[in-house]
Amino acid sequence: KLKLIEPLRELFKDEVRELGMALGIDEASVWRHPFPGPGLAIRILGEVTPERVAILQEADDIVIEELYKSGHYRMIGQAFVVLLPVKSVGVMGDGRTYENVACVRCVETTDYMTADFYHLPYEVMGTMSSRVINEVRGINRLCYDISSKPPATIEWE
Repeated sequence: KLKLIEPLRELFKDEVRELGMALGIDEASVWRHPFPGPGLAIRILGEVTPERVAILQEADDIVIEELYKSGHYRMIGQAFVVLLPVKSVGVMGDGRTYENVACVRCVETTDYMTADFYHLPYEVMGTMSSRVINEVRGINRLCYDISSKPPATIEWE
C-alpha cells in the first residue's frame, strides 16, 4: 500500500524557488513564470479550444521574450497573458477586424500573498502590443492589468 507524500504542497512560490536553487535545479527552470503555477488553459477566460490555446501560446511567448530582451523578466514575480472572452473592432490594412482582446499581467511581489502591478516602461509595453497585434492572428487589442493584490488576485481565474 502506497501513500502519497506532497512535501512541497504547503510551500509558497518564493519558498519553492529558494528550495529549487538550493537543490541545484537550473536557474531558468526555477525562475520560469510562474514556478510552480497553472497551465495556460486557466488563462483563457470563456471557452477553451485548440485555436484559443494556440493564440494564447503565441501571445504569451512574445510577451515573455520581450521581458527577457528588455531585462525585466527577473524583476517580475509573475508575468503572463490572459485571453479574454470579448472581441473588439480593429483595423488591419484596409479592413475592419473583429478579434480577441488579450491582457498582460506582470506583478512584483516577495511572498505572493500580496502583489503590485509591475511598472513596465511604456516602450516595452508598446513593443509587446505591436508585436502581439501584428504577429498573432486572432488578437487586435492588448491591455495591461494594473490591479494590486488584494483586492485582485494574481491570476484572473
